Amino acid sequence: MRALVQRVREARVTVAGRPTGEIGEGLMILVCAMQGDGEAEAEALARKVARLRIFRDAEGKMNRSLLDTGGAALVVSQFTLAADTSRGNRPGFSAAAPPAEGERLYLHFADRLRAEGIGVETGEFGADMDVALVNQGPVTIWLDTAG
Repeated sequence: MRALVQRVREARVTVAGRPTGEIGEGLMILVCAMQGDGEAEAEALARKVARLRIFRDAEGKMNRSLLDTGGAALVVSQFTLAADTSRGNRPGFSAAAPPAEGERLYLHFADRLRAEGIGVETGEFGADMDVALVNQGPVTIWLDTAG
């Protein structure tokens, strides 16, 4: 699975003008299940994200995780993280998991984060979403369970 993680002061997602998820300080997580991914990858990614030490400690060093800070996560499905631009200018997305499997693993990832003790809000799988956030730092981290 792939994820783009951003440390945020706040973030929200809306679908057709209706809010589906909103958080204060925490992590905005765009996530994509790839071909061949399963529950093990979703669980490993959730463990990694919950423990990712990208929040400042008392000395100003990135040394604290969501578990340490009590921050929340806004998890949004983002199949375009599977984009392949190696042949031309139009990206291909065939490396993404099929939609039904992608949705199942996206929801499993969110559930596993909740099981870690993280407050989780979500977008709506497959919907045309508007995402707004205030990236703090800015801090943006790319994670991929494949390597």
